[in-house]
Amino acid sequence: MAASELLKHLEEFGEIVKPRQPLAAHTVFKVGGAAEVLVQPRTPAELANVVRRCFERKLPMRVLGGGCNILVRDEGVPGVIVRLNEPAFAQVTVTGQRVHAGSGVTLRALISETARHGLAGLETLVGTVGTVGGALRHNAGDRSGEIGHFVRRVEIMDTSGRTQARERDDLQFSYRTSNLDDPVILAGEFELERDSESAIVKRMRKAWIQRKARQPFSFQAAGRIFKNPRGLSAAALIEQAGLVGTRVGGAVVSDRDANFIIAEPNASVRDILRLIDLVRARVQERFQVELELEISIW
Repeated sequence: MAASELLKHLEEFGEIVKPRQPLAAHTVFKVGGAAEVLVQPRTPAELANVVRRCFERKLPMRVLGGGCNILVRDEGVPGVIVRLNEPAFAQVTVTGQRVHAGSGVTLRALISETARHGLAGLETLVGTVGTVGGALRHNAGDRSGEIGHFVRRVEIMDTSGRTQARERDDLQFSYRTSNLDDPVILAGEFELERDSESAIVKRMRKAWIQRKARQPFSFQAAGRIFKNPRGLSAAALIEQAGLVGTRVGGAVVSDRDANFIIAEPNASVRDILRLIDLVRARVQERFQVELELEISIW
């Protein structure tokens, strides 16, 4: 579908619709093409109208969160990209030990707010980039803790634009995934434990040091690429295959964590994709292990 035709379907949403919007700045790799159409709703009502229109007219639609789990191809993304970065989708409310957080809230902001209220559990995620929506969909975390453990309720929007609640009994979280396949995640509700702010901050500092010691430097545009195979470490397999520092164009396997690829300023998405293929092939050849992508390629 041509961009002009797509815009005709969305003409009544003109104030929040932008054609051919570059997405590189909204991803951790800082590379990639443009969205055919970027929509940034200001309210849940506007979002509901956009979602309903997209599904009624069969317009391809994706939701962009913190951009830490996606790689946008150089040629861009067809269809409608919805970005929930307005204040209406980025509120945190604390009631007792329950915390309600919009999908646009960054994990950093959520962890800081819960710690300030003396609520423990999420501090193990400190240093993890992304938003609540993406963290819920992909069950952000590692061996020290996963966000899914604390979820009690998730608010979603269905294809007709209606808001619905999915309770804990209806939710399934496993390694790097969940059964949250709904069109839009609106918010999550978490139940946390009481603890002193000083104890929580101490654990946050420890988790921060440990995570940052094994990740690329913060000034580097880099992303984690593969899921860990059952009982194995993707980073260890890549390192043992002698791939640390391997380069394709401007894409390089990190020497701090081999499961990260760094996109240097001259990198293209094509470089990153070619390096991913090379790493997968070499690990398969050496260890007969097929690495599964953790990132989504748009």
